[in-house]
Amino acid sequence: MANNNPNKKTQIWLCAAHFTNDIYTGFLNPIMPFIAEQIKISMPVATIILSCSHIFSSLLQPYFGFFADIIKKRAFIFWGLLFTSIFISLVPVSSHIWIMILCIILGSLGSSLFHPQALGFVVKFSNSNTVKNMGMFIACGTLGYAMGPLFSSTIAQYCGLNKMPFLSIIGIICALCMFLCIPKFSDIKTPAPKIKLKQAFAEILTCHKLNILNIIAMLKSLITTSCSILLPFLWKSMGYSKFQIGLALFIFTFLGGISSILSPKVEKIIGTANVFYISMITTFPLMLLFMFTYKTHPVISFVTFAVMGFITMFATPITMSMAQKVLPQYKSIIGGFINGFSWGVVAIAMSMIGFIAQSTSIAPTLAVISALPAIFSIIFVRYLFKEE
Repeated sequence: MANNNPNKKTQIWLCAAHFTNDIYTGFLNPIMPFIAEQIKISMPVATIILSCSHIFSSLLQPYFGFFADIIKKRAFIFWGLLFTSIFISLVPVSSHIWIMILCIILGSLGSSLFHPQALGFVVKFSNSNTVKNMGMFIACGTLGYAMGPLFSSTIAQYCGLNKMPFLSIIGIICALCMFLCIPKFSDIKTPAPKIKLKQAFAEILTCHKLNILNIIAMLKSLITTSCSILLPFLWKSMGYSKFQIGLALFIFTFLGGISSILSPKVEKIIGTANVFYISMITTFPLMLLFMFTYKTHPVISFVTFAVMGFITMFATPITMSMAQKVLPQYKSIIGGFINGFSWGVVAIAMSMIGFIAQSTSIAPTLAVISALPAIFSIIFVRYLFKEE
C-alpha cells in the first residue's frame, strides 16, 4: 500500500492541474458576445476567433504528445498551465483585435502543451485503476471547463472585464505546486520509449479501432462546442445577462463532469456499448425538445440543456481509456488525438457553422448537428464491438 501513496498524490495534483487549466479554456464562451459587441465584430467573426482558440488548443496536441512521450522533462505541464492562465486572462482587456487573437493563440497553445503529457502521466502513474483515474482526471477537467464560464461571467457582470487578468494568479500558484509535487522523470524507473514520429502516426492513423474512437470523439465534441459557442449569442439576443449565460454553460459542463465520474460504474452494469449508444443517440431528441421550448418555456429548455450536457459527455473517459489501450506505447499521442485533434477538427468546422447559423437560425442548426451522432452511432458502435 505504501507504494501507492506517491501515485495517489500525483493523480490528485494532475486532477487539480487539469481542473485549473480547463477553467481558463472555458473563460471566453459566455462573454464573447459582449466582447464582440464592444469591439464591433459579428457573430461569424467571433465564432472564427473562438474556433482559432480550439484549433491551437487541440489540433497540435498529437505533436506535443509525441514530444511528451520521448522527452525526460515535465516542462509541458508546467509551461502549458502558465501560458493558459496568463494569456487567456489577458484576452478581455486586449486593446486591439489582433492583440486579442495573439493572446488567444498563446493561451490556447499552453492548453495544447498541457493535455497530452498530463494524460500520459495519468496512465503512467496508474496501477490497476486506469479507467477510474482517467474518469476522475477527465471529470476534473470538465468541471474546470464548467467553472470557467461561471468565473468569467461573474467577474464580467459584477466587476467588469478589466478585472479578469487577476484570475491568472490561480493558474500560476497551481503550476508552482505541481513543480513541487509531480515526480521528475529521473524518479521514474521505467525508461522512456524510443518513438519515431512517422511510425507512431502511421500506426495510429491506420488503426481502424482508433479511427472509430476518434470519430466518436469528434461527433460528441461537435455538440458541446457548438452549444458552448453559439448558444451565448442566442441567449444574449433574448436579453439574458452575462451571469445567466455563464451559469447555463456551467450547469451544462458541470453535469458532464459528473457523468464522466459515473460512467465507469455504469459501464460495469449495462456494458460499454450501451454507454456509447446512450451518449450518442439521446442527445438528438433532447436538442429537439430544447429547440421547441427555449422561447415559450425557458425553464424546460434550461433543464433539457443541462441533461444534454450530462448525456453528451457520458462516454468520454471510456473513449479515452479504450483508445490508449489499443496502442499503449503511444499514450500521450493518442491522448492528443482523442482529447485534442478531434476538438481541432471540430473547431475548423465551427468556422463554417457560425456563418450557417447566422444566415439561418441557431437552434435548428444545433438540431441538425445533434442528429449526426444519433445517425452514425449504429454504424460506428457496432463496428467497434463487432468482435464481442
